[in-house]
Amino acid sequence: MSDQFKEQGGAATMDPNPVRRWLTSTFISRLLRPDRLSKKRAKFEQRRISRHRVEFFYQLDDAYSHLAAQLLIPLLEQYDIELICYLVSGSSGTNNAEPELLAKYASYDAAYIAPHLGLSFPELQPASSSDSASNDYLTNLALAILAAQDRSGFINAVPQVGQALWAGDKHALESLAAEHGCAPDAIAAILKTGNARREKLGHYCGAMFYYAGEWYWGVDRLYHLEARLRELGAEYEPHKPMLMPRPEIVSGPLKDKGSLQLEIYVSLRSPYTAISFDRVVKLAAETGVELVVRPVLPMVMRGVPVTRQKGLYIFTDAAREAFEADVAFGQFYDPIGEPVRRCYALYPWACEQGKGTELISSFLRCAFVEGVNTNTDKGLRTVVENAGLDWLKATDTLKALNRLKASSTLKASDIPGQSDWQAILQANRQAMYDAGLWGVPSFRLLDKSVDENVDKSADKSADKSDEQVLALWGQDRLWLIAREIQSRLAKKNGENHV
Repeated sequence: MSDQFKEQGGAATMDPNPVRRWLTSTFISRLLRPDRLSKKRAKFEQRRISRHRVEFFYQLDDAYSHLAAQLLIPLLEQYDIELICYLVSGSSGTNNAEPELLAKYASYDAAYIAPHLGLSFPELQPASSSDSASNDYLTNLALAILAAQDRSGFINAVPQVGQALWAGDKHALESLAAEHGCAPDAIAAILKTGNARREKLGHYCGAMFYYAGEWYWGVDRLYHLEARLRELGAEYEPHKPMLMPRPEIVSGPLKDKGSLQLEIYVSLRSPYTAISFDRVVKLAAETGVELVVRPVLPMVMRGVPVTRQKGLYIFTDAAREAFEADVAFGQFYDPIGEPVRRCYALYPWACEQGKGTELISSFLRCAFVEGVNTNTDKGLRTVVENAGLDWLKATDTLKALNRLKASSTLKASDIPGQSDWQAILQANRQAMYDAGLWGVPSFRLLDKSVDENVDKSADKSADKSDEQVLALWGQDRLWLIAREIQSRLAKKNGENHV
């Protein structure tokens, strides 16, 4: 079993044999059982002999770490905890396959969500290659300041240091250095200690809180930690509002009339897609926004490796998120490889029948909720029929797929009724990357309206058709998508009344 998770890509991971597929599925399904988490928490609580110890791993160049750092003092003020902070470096290798993309997106995302959460993030300035020496100086100065702090000093200094660094404020950082001191020679040892502790506990990235066997990522998962501390009676003032409650997904009262389009990029093997897809469909229906589903291949099938450590965290985190959202999840039968290909081969045909969304939803439910083995004809038939499609007609498309696989010269266009699903998925993947996104689920909100006050015959460049309102990654941002839809519609209504 463990060998399957240790593999980091390649044919064996993409197309496991039936025994390995069953073993993987059984292991993960047991891991995701709701009673397992409660029992695990109870064991840690029985062994606890001191105050509630929370550990926080701060990564200086991680935008999400800066947001989380702003809540360290409030956490200590609201909860009876011992807070230990570590300075860590960013994850590397297969735990962070797209480091440059992630860093760029994280700063954009953090700046976008901060005002909604009552936090701050400096307005980002375009960087230039000539700034590299200056940036290195500021980064090393910030590290030296933090390396010089004891436990309480770190907690007090880190929000200010992060704010000055992200703002590129040399004067502010130098003032903080004069106030708090510097220890440049201690940086390497401090980072080594933090990285070693994080690795020992079993994680790989920054902005992570750890408490009694469980990980909580930044501001987005802090509500899980707060709920757990409250359950244990660790809050100083009972019934006080949470510091960072999870924002609700509110469809709102305004209804769109064809001006907005919501794209969702999905994967059939993504736990986070599985727990959010139906909610996205519901949001689009309730707001009247046109929903466009853009499937892509799972990351492993795109050649992006996933480590055992990362894979297990993703599944357990998705299960925790699903439970809080009251979304069914957990009976898993791994659809990686051939099941995914066969479903995607059916997707263009399903779209022609007006059932493309239903097919995706049905597949995700079978694979992640009902534990259906989609690697068999019986399992795939369940998917197809639950989507309201005809299995006998679906088999014609599957037979065409088999003919394509067996032929070295035949193309999809040579077979009547057979669309090139691979080209469709490739185009979707490229569009996702062009939007600055690469993981799933991702969202793009587009405005299809045109400024009617502009004479387009004189200036065709003034056409604002399909303007990108925002592009966001992750089911964590569905609440913000809902807010932006209502905000956009409110502006349109206001303009119409002028």
